[in-house]
Amino acid sequence: MPRDSHARVVRALAERGYNADREAVTLLAGAEDTAAVIDRVAEAAPEDVLVLSADHVDAVLDPSAVSTDSSTANPSVSRGDTVSDSEDVTDRSPGETGGSPQSRPSARASDRSPDEATGSGSAGERMTVSGEFQSTGIGEYGDFLAVFRDRYERLADHLRGRVTHRPAETIREMSGGGDAGLIGMVADIRSTSNGNWLVELEDTTGRFPCLVTDGELAGEVRTLLHDEVIAVEGQLSDDAGILFVDSLYVPDVPRTNSPSTADRPVRAALVSDVHVGSDQFRADAWEAFADWLHTEAAADVEYLLIAGDMVEGIGVYPGQNEELSIVDIYDQYERFSEHLKSVPGDLEIVMIPGNHDAIRLAEPQPAFDERLRTIMRAHDATISANPSTVTIEGVSVLMYHGVSLDELIAELPDDRASYDRPAETMSQLLRKRHLAPQYGGSTRIAPEAEDHMIVDSVPDVFHAGHVHKLGYHRYNGVLSINSSCWQSQTDFQESVNLEPDVGYAPILDLQTLELTVRQFV
Repeated sequence: MPRDSHARVVRALAERGYNADREAVTLLAGAEDTAAVIDRVAEAAPEDVLVLSADHVDAVLDPSAVSTDSSTANPSVSRGDTVSDSEDVTDRSPGETGGSPQSRPSARASDRSPDEATGSGSAGERMTVSGEFQSTGIGEYGDFLAVFRDRYERLADHLRGRVTHRPAETIREMSGGGDAGLIGMVADIRSTSNGNWLVELEDTTGRFPCLVTDGELAGEVRTLLHDEVIAVEGQLSDDAGILFVDSLYVPDVPRTNSPSTADRPVRAALVSDVHVGSDQFRADAWEAFADWLHTEAAADVEYLLIAGDMVEGIGVYPGQNEELSIVDIYDQYERFSEHLKSVPGDLEIVMIPGNHDAIRLAEPQPAFDERLRTIMRAHDATISANPSTVTIEGVSVLMYHGVSLDELIAELPDDRASYDRPAETMSQLLRKRHLAPQYGGSTRIAPEAEDHMIVDSVPDVFHAGHVHKLGYHRYNGVLSINSSCWQSQTDFQESVNLEPDVGYAPILDLQTLELTVRQFV
């Protein structure tokens, strides 16, 4: 079958008991005599190899090439808890799961239709990723001014329909006692001696004080952070020196928001915080997960989204060196790449960095440099910035590692933000339409020409990690998922009383937006 289609190549390999990564499929499809080359590659492949790589094909096409793939794994699978889109979904903690071992079947790819069997060819039509940027900020005053102006203008656009906005300097010149509306960035929040709240808002013309006396609105004030953009309206005092607030608005996700869905049965696995290189990395759980992806039960899982912290990193927290099994950062990524090879080669993989990865800590985080991209080339994964939006089968997934969740949990009331309810905490970021609202706190923010942390378009799914806790929560049509981790409790986590949820893989049905959670520990 000369110059045959990629799908037929995948089916032919499956008949011989093999899967293959995309590069191998492309090489085979381009061979002069594809059928003959497939037979030769299958005969030459080591006995313990189930996923053929480009190296295996090159070794046949070019005898001087040497095959290096020797990945194997012990199979394991567990049942999952399903979350329906029709449910009133609240933040969840992990449910009990169990399972029985299964062997890895060889017909995973052949169960799909020809157009679906491989990521080659039509992948660009089924998946797009946005978020990459070139860093331009160098820390000068003008850089900070530019990013805050951009934040104000873009978030103000989401609020202009809520109030009749007047600039702060215009309100200052108005007669007392009249109505006024203002869109501003929170410059200061403080309680008064009689239990009210004074919120000072700043726009491009200046600052203006706003007083909140209403008890219900005071509850909303407690959820505000410095530097987020809000709108207020109310009545000016007699001397026009203060605005008594009657209404307060955040950019928020519209209540009428309706998420998009795929037009065919297809699923995605959403994971994060692998932490290869830690002495607490659960390689057994990851390989069990990879084995499950090869089973018939996972035949329609075509996407794998990893939301940061592929490796443990070096010098991230005090005493970390004592908890490392791999002390060289590049060796950590080499090992991560080996584990990534265990998943099926026809998965479309998207990865973004996290705070443990070898990239700048300040957000937004650019994608990995060329050396690390080369190391993590397994299955031709797509590597993007933190945050990024990946649109798969028409479903937009906002991927953010989640460092700012620590700050929200520290600053907001316990009933609004908690490590035990990570996905509900993520919803606070959706309300603010910004992934790192507060500048100068524990979340490092880099000044760029534009604010890449703004949630301009409402996603269908919001995927994060970082806090090592499992949770899912639906807010105004957006499904937020925090996907736990693949690392057992470290001494540092024990010292801060953090008990991680380990080895969970949320599996999202893109056609129904139902969520199934599987555990592999």
